[in-house]
Amino acid sequence: MGISTTLSGYLQDHGIQFELIRHAHSACSSETAQLAHVPGDQLAKGVVLCDSHGCLMVVVPSTHYIELSKLQRFLQRDHLEFASEDRLAGLFEDCELGALPPIGAAFGIDVAVDDALIAYPDIYFEGGTHDDVVRISGLDFRRLTRNAIHGYFSRRISH
Repeated sequence: MGISTTLSGYLQDHGIQFELIRHAHSACSSETAQLAHVPGDQLAKGVVLCDSHGCLMVVVPSTHYIELSKLQRFLQRDHLEFASEDRLAGLFEDCELGALPPIGAAFGIDVAVDDALIAYPDIYFEGGTHDDVVRISGLDFRRLTRNAIHGYFSRRISH
């Protein structure tokens, strides 16, 4: 499959050059970074949260987790919950569950980006499958997310 058709069209429509990096099938974002030989801090993962106002994709480095209470205070939204698999399947019809591209705008979803991702020269992310990673320039990532909500609402996972 390689990359979601929706994502590919969105990137092309916005003049974004990208590279696909094949890797062995992965089960989680930390494994994806390891198998694709990319820095975990530069691998963006998207998590979809929903409440009565709708859904929001929160994008953080794969080495971080969302501090939900901090995010809710930041957004002034009290009841954000993780989207169900059924909801995700409906929003990301051409993607494998668990390999959601963190470019929510391509799928009509509002986005909040943790600014821990902003300074890197390249950003990597799953493009809709568990077998490929997409690489775009950090500049292009910033262009794609300029209309997103920005802030710091994640924390590095301690091992």
